[in-house]
Amino acid sequence: MRQWFSGTTVILSSMLFIGCASSRKSFNPDRKFSAVQLQQDYTYFRNILEESHPSLYWFTSKDSMNHYFDAAYQCIQDSMTEPQFRNLLAYVTTKIRCGHTTVRFSKKYGDYLDTVRLPVFPLHLKVWPDSMSVITNLNRKDQVLKRGTIVTHVNGMSTSQLTNTFFNYISGDGYIETGKYQVLSNRGSFGNLYRNVLGLTNQFAITYRDNYGEERETVVPIYDPLADTLNRPAVSRPTGRVPRQAPQPPMLNAVRNIQIDTTLSSAYMTVNTFGRGNKLRGFFRRSFRELKKRNIRHLVIDVRSNGGGDAGISTKLTRYLANKRFKLADSLYTPSRKSHYSKYIQWQPAYWVMMQFVTRKHKDGLYHFGYFERHYFKPKEKNHFNGDIYIITGGNSFSATTLFAGALKGQENVKIVGEETGGGAYGNSAWMIPDVTLPNSGVRFRLPRFRLVMNKDLVKEGRGIMPDIEAAPTVETIRQGIDPKVDTVRKIIMQKMGMVHH
Repeated sequence: MRQWFSGTTVILSSMLFIGCASSRKSFNPDRKFSAVQLQQDYTYFRNILEESHPSLYWFTSKDSMNHYFDAAYQCIQDSMTEPQFRNLLAYVTTKIRCGHTTVRFSKKYGDYLDTVRLPVFPLHLKVWPDSMSVITNLNRKDQVLKRGTIVTHVNGMSTSQLTNTFFNYISGDGYIETGKYQVLSNRGSFGNLYRNVLGLTNQFAITYRDNYGEERETVVPIYDPLADTLNRPAVSRPTGRVPRQAPQPPMLNAVRNIQIDTTLSSAYMTVNTFGRGNKLRGFFRRSFRELKKRNIRHLVIDVRSNGGGDAGISTKLTRYLANKRFKLADSLYTPSRKSHYSKYIQWQPAYWVMMQFVTRKHKDGLYHFGYFERHYFKPKEKNHFNGDIYIITGGNSFSATTLFAGALKGQENVKIVGEETGGGAYGNSAWMIPDVTLPNSGVRFRLPRFRLVMNKDLVKEGRGIMPDIEAAPTVETIRQGIDPKVDTVRKIIMQKMGMVHH
């Protein structure tokens, strides 16, 4: 029986591989959709947003949104490829100023991008409003554009021209720009946007500043991963018995971990997500038990790379740190439970059933999730941390992470260190976020179903959670490989411990 199963598995695996290979081969990324097909998809896109998006006019007036909707529709006069149509939709969604409303390629196009190894823009850059700095140069033999080199122009376009162009295709909360600059600085993002918006060329004219601050220009080729792989020397395979490799650290350790320094009576906790499936509740329980046991006085919580997740999990962490009762929301509501476009919205029937139980229609005509509007969460008593707390934030701190940081900001023993969060301090549009799939192109977009107002007094500002102590990367810290946020916190702790920092 085992032999039959093993043989059948091999046959099925081979058939699956052949099928996948055939599917990839037959997929045409340059396929064009007719103007009629795209106009129909665009009409669905607009109608669904106008019907169901809870914050379509939160930061952009209805007249302005109508202008953007109409102008984009007028651009569909001829056939387009999927990337061209996706760019058009992305341009419109950025005008909503909602970081949870984003446009994605179709599943087939996404599968294609996951398997093909396309040439890419050769530089990973840290982007600021007035300049950029090289983080990684994929052309490893290049001795000019090294880590930390300041770049001012790419193919004649200045930093501000590039960012002003790319910002039109990056969704973000409110009027926050920190998150958009961070997106451009995330590995590969600048290159992907360059490809999708401007198109790649075989080589790039890069204007940079030399060691004396003088502007110079160099030309760098596009990076082709296939050519790079072919040029690498062959790796000789060992003969005889292969020694057993050391066990690899579990993936969970990269998502959340804690390091304790008894010399400084401090602990450094990294939480890169509040998503389910990462055993975070148990991790928090064990961590705070250990902190209590060791009588740790200083706790650093790094959420600069935390894009959010489950609000219940972020609240769990908050309860170990908060010194008083707290509430997640001033209000949480959806404009409608049902949709005329259910067949295009992922899980719409399930969401409809769920909303029958958790929401109630109020006099304002909106369906409110009353539990979170009324409920106060109490601090945990067991293993509660009462020492000094430093929360490290940045442009990637988003969604549920702003719930966490926002609930603790202003507490006497808490300092927010780093940069403005990418997520709004006022709230966001999220909670339930199904994918909508457009019928002709297959292009998908995320549709938030609820508006969460954390603090109604901050809505007008439309900004993120501001740090109490600013600490951000500079050209010099990039060159030296210094983490300015961690370095800042360490100096504060050492001063409090009466230790001299060198």
